[in-house]
Amino acid sequence: MKSDIEIAQATKLQPIKEVASSLGLTEDDLELYGKYKAKLSDECMAKVEKGEDGKLILVTAINPTPAGEGKTTTSIGLAEAFGKMGIKGCLALREPSLGPCFGIKGGAAGGGNAQVVPMEELNLHFTGDFHAITTANNLLSAMLDNHIQQGNELGIDPRTVVWKRCLDINDRALRNIVVGLGAKADGMVREDHFVITVASEVMAILCLANDMNDLKKRLGRIVVAYNFDGEPVTADDLGATGSMAALLKDALKPNMIQTLEHTPALVHGGPFANIAHGCNSVRATKMAMKLSDYTITEAGFGADLGAEKFFDIKCNMSGLKPDCVVLVATVRALKYNGGIPKDELSKENVDALKKGICNLEKHIENLQKYDVPIVVTLNAFVADTDKEIEFVKNFCEERGCKFALSEVWEKGGEGGIELANAVIDTINTKESNFKPLYDNNLSIKEKIEKVATEIYGAKDVAYSNAANREIDRLTKLGFDNIPVCMAKTQYSLSDDPKVLGRPTDYTLNIREVYVSAGAGFVVAITGQIMTMPGLPKNPAALNIDITDDGVITGLF
Repeated sequence: MKSDIEIAQATKLQPIKEVASSLGLTEDDLELYGKYKAKLSDECMAKVEKGEDGKLILVTAINPTPAGEGKTTTSIGLAEAFGKMGIKGCLALREPSLGPCFGIKGGAAGGGNAQVVPMEELNLHFTGDFHAITTANNLLSAMLDNHIQQGNELGIDPRTVVWKRCLDINDRALRNIVVGLGAKADGMVREDHFVITVASEVMAILCLANDMNDLKKRLGRIVVAYNFDGEPVTADDLGATGSMAALLKDALKPNMIQTLEHTPALVHGGPFANIAHGCNSVRATKMAMKLSDYTITEAGFGADLGAEKFFDIKCNMSGLKPDCVVLVATVRALKYNGGIPKDELSKENVDALKKGICNLEKHIENLQKYDVPIVVTLNAFVADTDKEIEFVKNFCEERGCKFALSEVWEKGGEGGIELANAVIDTINTKESNFKPLYDNNLSIKEKIEKVATEIYGAKDVAYSNAANREIDRLTKLGFDNIPVCMAKTQYSLSDDPKVLGRPTDYTLNIREVYVSAGAGFVVAITGQIMTMPGLPKNPAALNIDITDDGVITGLF
């Protein structure tokens, strides 16, 4: 069996200008990055922005397990299926982070015969967006420390610096560091921290900004520290906004590549969903909707994280209104939630399926709170039995959801036609009346508790003393009327990654709270979630290499 990278490398790609032409774009609308990658120009975006919007489909999933779910693979296969059916579709996906690529996960471009390509370039440096975000973030850090060193006219209290440096590689040694060691000229000694680039506020800002003007306003609002009077100090106060925006000029433009079957894909931005808001850029999604009849986008990890943030942050801020949600599950993952070890998941076990399907049930109930029609799809595996598939089908239909089997990993677009028909039928027969879960005017704690109890199923919420103090301060400063972005483990509905299924009667623990004023949300960190991941004992980097003739191997 060929690996994902071998399948991708065996594919004959179309020149990206030919892919773009299927959406009515010309070479003048593109800024080419070689033959197979391009950015959409500002002129292109201005040209199409007054056109009508196509339908918007969100693809999400149950909580991820070692058994695999295939959310991105399903998204890509669904778009390929539209192409097979002669329907104009377009993908709007996130860019992969180097952290997972070299850490625990490997490549992130779909799988099997449902991938976006060029896979190696996408998974590595792509068009340089993440480098630009990292550089802009760290320029602000440098200007902050330089301001303190050069006289500190703003009266910044070095003990209250909240801005962190970033890097797009998992590196636990950088979570807590000390800067300024050495001579007096080397700066003030203080504790500092790193986050992974995809968890940075600059990444969130880029993905939520509508245009350059909006980007600059958001960058300017970033709170970097507090002065000795307890007042926030911003990037605007430091005079950093213009130079940061200049670094992000090209990164703000959506990237276009293609699927294995040459369906257009806008791949832009990459915030993690467990610690950031987990969706591709607003610009790319809106562009895809102007250019196609059906836009397929995805939100990271399970629906408790990615979909909730897609609805309550991205849609809330941008005015986007999804027409349908596709909820991805696998028989294997549901049996894993039912307590079956990974090495026994290939055996038929309807009893385990009955026990573990409660995880799917909770996600269905959660999505129904947003009043958007739902299609549940099983990402098919060879070992799935007819009895297991029939049980899941009946379970979903009893809860008012259309059901479809997806075989896109094996068959590409052909294997997604059943799902595509189910999506089209759902959109045509069921009205979407999307509404967010909460009103932004609720207090910070009320919003946190609404997500915790209604989406995660928690009984109540406990706050650390530090979190309580910060909530009080943010409320007094007027940061209480914006959405909350929950940072939580992806592996469980609770804040304990080991608790599978549908946990109830537990307390969600809020360890830390801070404001991302530029992004426009308050972050609440739960449990032991880390904003800078570490490498596993055997990182994926050990298997990655390049041959003498330049062929990359082992990426996934």
